[in-house]
Amino acid sequence: MPEKTKKKKKLKKIKRCYSGIGGQAVLEGIMMKNNEQYSVAVRRSDGTIAVDVESCRDLLADNRIAKLPFVRGVINFVNSLRLGLKSLNYSADIYADEGEERGKSDNVTTTLTGIIAVVLAVGLFMVLPVYITKWITADVRNDSLVAIIEGAIRLGIFLIYVVAISAMKDIRRVYMYHGAEHKCINCIERGKPLTVRNVLRSSRMHKRCGTSFMLFVVVVSIIVFFFIRVDNMALKIVLRLALVPVIAGISYELLRLAGRYDNWITTILSAPGLALQRLTTREPDEQMAEVAIRAVEAVFDWRRFMTEEFGWEADASEET
Repeated sequence: MPEKTKKKKKLKKIKRCYSGIGGQAVLEGIMMKNNEQYSVAVRRSDGTIAVDVESCRDLLADNRIAKLPFVRGVINFVNSLRLGLKSLNYSADIYADEGEERGKSDNVTTTLTGIIAVVLAVGLFMVLPVYITKWITADVRNDSLVAIIEGAIRLGIFLIYVVAISAMKDIRRVYMYHGAEHKCINCIERGKPLTVRNVLRSSRMHKRCGTSFMLFVVVVSIIVFFFIRVDNMALKIVLRLALVPVIAGISYELLRLAGRYDNWITTILSAPGLALQRLTTREPDEQMAEVAIRAVEAVFDWRRFMTEEFGWEADASEET
């Protein structure tokens, strides 16, 4: 009898296509943004889903300078902060059954909240490590060692912050919606029809997550401040603050690179952020997946996207 030849089966790499859609978890809901439109889907207390769709024009949208590498990262951060706070404000109104009426006072509150949040973040992750380092390295004369210690303290504060926040009961449901947001986008970009079943089976980790961006910011700041050193304490603080936009711009480019390409470089680059997302995301339930799907469908034609990118047939079964 002729010998049977055994052919090694090569594992086919799952195709991934960049969709351009991004989102954020809000109170009992999800915000999804696609180009100049965004939607906020929120689960009401009676079980129904409220969906609000609006246009959003980014700051300096028509300015060529704002589209330059590194500069666009800073602009994108400001735009994300504005839109995120507005979406949180809307979800709070819906969840509290206070209606959708929002006046100038709400806008002022949203702006103040954003400013306070940014100031606290800069103070916690950029300024505080400088003072702690000065206190514990008073007798250290090696500048490189001092810079390394400051970087370790900055990373430690960030990790403690993430762990502490993830342990709060009130934040767990937000993290579950965060997981639903990631699962929806992964489902689309992996060519799976957007159904509850497919969403729940998708990964809750995503390379373009804000958690990964924040980790990039911390790591890039450690590298930048290692090479840029001054002895004067006041000047050191000024430099830390002045370089925040530069660090944010570099971090955005790294996140953008990791999110758009699949290769060994981006895999290594994304690994720490994806590991950290195990703390900032949780497995959602079916109702949360439904909210995420409604948010996506309000601003993104996923059927057309999958037909064009994956050759999906519209009349085919959506359960795969």
